[in-house]
Amino acid sequence: MLRLRDRVFGDEPLVMAIVNRTPDSFYDRGATFAREKALQRVDEVVAEGADIVDIGGVKAAPGTEVDVAEEIERTAPFVAEVRERHPDLIISVDTWRHEVGREVCQAGADLLNDAWGGADPKLAEVAAEYGVGLVCTHAGGLRPRTRPHRVAYRDVVADVIERTTALARRAVEVGVDPQRVLIDPGHDFAKNTWHSLEVTRRLHELVATGWPVLVSLSNKDFVGESLGLPVEERMYGTLAVSALCAWQGARVFRAHNVKPTRQVVDMVAVTRGVRPPVRAVRGMA
Repeated sequence: MLRLRDRVFGDEPLVMAIVNRTPDSFYDRGATFAREKALQRVDEVVAEGADIVDIGGVKAAPGTEVDVAEEIERTAPFVAEVRERHPDLIISVDTWRHEVGREVCQAGADLLNDAWGGADPKLAEVAAEYGVGLVCTHAGGLRPRTRPHRVAYRDVVADVIERTTALARRAVEVGVDPQRVLIDPGHDFAKNTWHSLEVTRRLHELVATGWPVLVSLSNKDFVGESLGLPVEERMYGTLAVSALCAWQGARVFRAHNVKPTRQVVDMVAVTRGVRPPVRAVRGMA
């Protein structure tokens, strides 16, 4: 069971839309950095079927330094505006810093998406204090905003499971509601393309831990390297691996392209028997 905001979810897939308040994001190149553009994008993804909106103030890759004050300025007031505009929407914030976590929770965030594997242990304590959810991601021990270099694992999936479940247990120990904790294998984070592909093939092993699994696959380098495609041409490859992860039981899909992702994961859910067809009259008349 997964509990976010005041809603409880069963096995149905959830789509988490990405809205970056950054001028240098790898996919949209700052298209939603401006406040009005970002608000417009939130409205669009909600209309397209997003269950969650994930707001980020710092891009994951190396680049211009963004200090705590600047990250708060990019995210907290925007969270407050989105909360006023969409009172029932589940709002997530992509941050590893507890200072940012505190400000966005006060502004109305429901979920803290820690993509850097507990680099700031106090972030889990903030999640517990405010009664919000926490995403525990595998980042292989890398420092925030650093790229992997010749990283090696005896068994990448075993390492993912060990690190993410340890983070999840620690979150519960400091007071986070266990029904509000998710794990994320961290595709491309501290991984080469072979690692990300193996995690995708064996995602059912993460699902078997019992923690709800979030996957962030959208337009990532492992998709691009697999197909030899630039970032703007990776949607179909992303949808393919999204379907594979959905079939194995992933629960939340972080995506740039919301509408096609919604259709893909819903079709997989219907095929798996997790949800019924919207309409089934063929051959019944």
